[in-house]
Amino acid sequence: MATPTTHTTSSVGQAPHPKSFPPFESHTFASQLVWLTITFVILYVLMSKAALPRIGGILEERRGRIEGDLAAAERLKSESDAALAAYEKALSEARARAQAIANETRDKMAAEAETRRKALEADLNTKLASAEQQIATKRTAAMANVQGIAEQAASAIVERLIGMVPSQADVSAAVSGVLKH
Repeated sequence: MATPTTHTTSSVGQAPHPKSFPPFESHTFASQLVWLTITFVILYVLMSKAALPRIGGILEERRGRIEGDLAAAERLKSESDAALAAYEKALSEARARAQAIANETRDKMAAEAETRRKALEADLNTKLASAEQQIATKRTAAMANVQGIAEQAASAIVERLIGMVPSQADVSAAVSGVLKH
């Protein structure tokens, strides 16, 4: 289906011509320039008095907020650095105190061990002296018994060998002489 083209016809005897684009029509060009200038001036005044100051204010507000945020971030960073330094100082002090406590405890335990060792050594020396005294007493008693047994044995041996009982004084002198060597 074909659509008819519309042409405007002018007055007498002229051929129809297509309608042209209004900005390009020469008889309306001057008035268009005037309205363009008026519109531009109004738009310029509105932009410079209303829109641009608002945009400038928004940009200044953002710049101020960003600078404030950066300053706050710097302040918080310095506070966190100070807190970290304080933490590290406290940690090193705590380590030093722990080392001092460990050294003190080790020294105290060594002193206690030395005291216990000396007490045990003294107790052992006392027991050793007592034991040596008992040994000496028992040795003396045993030697007395040995001398008595030796005298009895010597007397029995001599009696068996020669058939006579020797005197107790002779046997005692002979056994004493042999035991002293």
